[in-house]
Amino acid sequence: MTSLVRYLPGASPLVLDSPHSGTHYPADFLYACDLSVLRHAEDTHVEKLYDFAPALGAHWIEAYFPRSYLDANRNTTEIDVSLLDAPWPDAIATDPKVLSKVRLGKGLIWRTTDEGVPIYGRKLAVAEVQARIKQCWEPYHAAVAQAIDAAYLQHGYSLHINCHSMPAFASSHATDFPGEEHADFVVGDRDGSTANPALSRLVCQHLEGLGYRVAYNHPYKGVELVRRYSKPTEQRQSIQLEINRKLYMNEETLAMTPNFKSLQASLRSLIELLLKTDTRRL
Repeated sequence: MTSLVRYLPGASPLVLDSPHSGTHYPADFLYACDLSVLRHAEDTHVEKLYDFAPALGAHWIEAYFPRSYLDANRNTTEIDVSLLDAPWPDAIATDPKVLSKVRLGKGLIWRTTDEGVPIYGRKLAVAEVQARIKQCWEPYHAAVAQAIDAAYLQHGYSLHINCHSMPAFASSHATDFPGEEHADFVVGDRDGSTANPALSRLVCQHLEGLGYRVAYNHPYKGVELVRRYSKPTEQRQSIQLEINRKLYMNEETLAMTPNFKSLQASLRSLIELLLKTDTRRL
């Protein structure tokens, strides 16, 4: 839809999106930390893990911009006002739970890396942040909404998987559980509010059957993209799926390991299962 968002329409009820795997760092980012440090914020290679999905009929949406520039999985109200050189003119979230990531430096615009390294050596102009919303957040969300609507209109239901990766161990400023060792996969449906729990169980059981260690709604329940575009009672299902990076890459060098192909085969088997699953019958 734009140079910063890729949308490949599909023909199935399945919609996949990867909001955090972008590697195109815009010239106006003007970050102050080392790029090598900043790159560890990426959901590295997630777009490659699912590169088979469009050929199977899945809708695919992908952000080319990095999550540290703008996090498309946040609401536009999740503004870290400490970053700005003037008052924010629009709505700002007040719910303490919503603001927990802002306090960690992970609002719509990141203040720090997952390790707590400051990203900027300056204040950001309000117009600068507004431009990022217009150029990145709005087209990304428009693509996800368009894909889910198209899937639903064609099939009578939609199944949305929000695709992510996570480090083997939680960093100091990444979650409310610093240092925690992550499972191989985390399946999140915001405590059953964004997907039929039977669908989430199906995903968990399939991955466990392949030999993986799977956690459910901990420490990642799902955030804005599954919250905003789901309505399980109307057969609009959304699940956030986190993959442990140790399964397919070297977290220091960002290089893919030989295990990449076996993990991708497991993901393909999951996607093939979901393509055969009519969520109305669960």
